[in-house]
Amino acid sequence: MTHRLLINHKTVYDYDAAVPYSLLQLRLTPRGRPGQQIEDWCLDIEGGKIQVQYKDHNDNHLTLVSLNPGTDQVVITCQGAVDVQDTQGVIGRHSGPAQLWLFKRQTRYTEAGRQCKALAERVHGDVGSVSWLHDLSAIVRSTITYEIGATNAYWRAEDAAKAGHGVCQDHAHIFIACCRLKGIAARYVSGYLLMDDRTHQNASHAWAEAHVDGLGWVGFDISNGISPDHRYVCLATGLDYGEAAPVSGLRYGQAQEKLAVHLSVQQ
Repeated sequence: MTHRLLINHKTVYDYDAAVPYSLLQLRLTPRGRPGQQIEDWCLDIEGGKIQVQYKDHNDNHLTLVSLNPGTDQVVITCQGAVDVQDTQGVIGRHSGPAQLWLFKRQTRYTEAGRQCKALAERVHGDVGSVSWLHDLSAIVRSTITYEIGATNAYWRAEDAAKAGHGVCQDHAHIFIACCRLKGIAARYVSGYLLMDDRTHQNASHAWAEAHVDGLGWVGFDISNGISPDHRYVCLATGLDYGEAAPVSGLRYGQAQEKLAVHLSVQQ
């Protein structure tokens, strides 16, 4: 059965001084893949100009935006309809320019320290199997308390594991760190989630995917304890948050920014 999700996502950056130059990378256009087809999508920029759009090495749709010189506000609006199906988290075979072995490499965000290694050692059974990965997800979820505002976007997996709390980004990074420690290819996913109790949200969502022999990529939403179903829309994948963040970039000048996100996901 196909379900259509309607998404409206607005990101507003307000600066306390004029910005002389800034360049943003946007991963805010979903891509078609098993269980997900884009029916309609529109991206609009106020205070900046789209320079180029292309597919990156992770097969993400990337939009490069330059800010208008001297601007003090940028508004990024994306909206559209995405048709999704429940594949029980199974995405299938690997594709794209990045080779599968690349996703076994640790990064700054996912380097496993003592705490992550201890978590990985608590999982028993056939390493890399679906049941082993579900057990790992459950252990991470029960050990690392979900707590909004307790961490920031620059925290590493080991930071959150030591602190014992975090958000979906931290859960995904810890899960990935443990997978790679055991030689399992794993990647970070950013996207949207249709919530059961509300339409409006203050942030997008994140989860992880691991590569399983015979199945290919399989998704695990550690924070909610399930594999992604028809309520999930993938925006981008990568080695970690840095490669899959909806918005990233650089800015010259001394201006301080204030960020506001307005997001609605509904059927």
